[in-house]
Amino acid sequence: MELRLQPIGLVRRRDAEKRGGPARLEIGEAFRDGLFELDRFSHVLVLWWAHRRDNRDDRRTLRVRPRAAPDHVTGVFATRSPARPNPIAVSACRLLAVNEVAGTVELAWIDADDGTSVIDLKGYIPGADRVRAPRVPDWLSPAAEWAREAPDEEP
Repeated sequence: MELRLQPIGLVRRRDAEKRGGPARLEIGEAFRDGLFELDRFSHVLVLWWAHRRDNRDDRRTLRVRPRAAPDHVTGVFATRSPARPNPIAVSACRLLAVNEVAGTVELAWIDADDGTSVIDLKGYIPGADRVRAPRVPDWLSPAAEWAREAPDEEP
């Protein structure tokens, strides 16, 4: 089976060297009609390609030390590590503004680098994107309560 992905846009930052923080998504003209009514959401799920980790070694990585627990080893599928067989990442981001005509989506915070390919956007829907009583491993508990929504905010 062959899978084909087509980027819909790029992450752009005022400071291209900075990772994390506010960003603008520049959506390709062919996909801008898909932004219709996205501005009615407070948050969006951004699926992006972790291009800096798209190499043979990282794609073979199946065990990692999670950022939240560097003394712990776990399988890559139990983490959000960008080193994985397919370097697809997802970030829940607070929407600041959407301009369908210009094809821009302003975000309060995202952990993707400048120039990162955006592969999809999905409006955050609490009934579909959260569960009533989630269980996470003890090593992840301190960082598991809420997602970061601003550059200076701890997760």
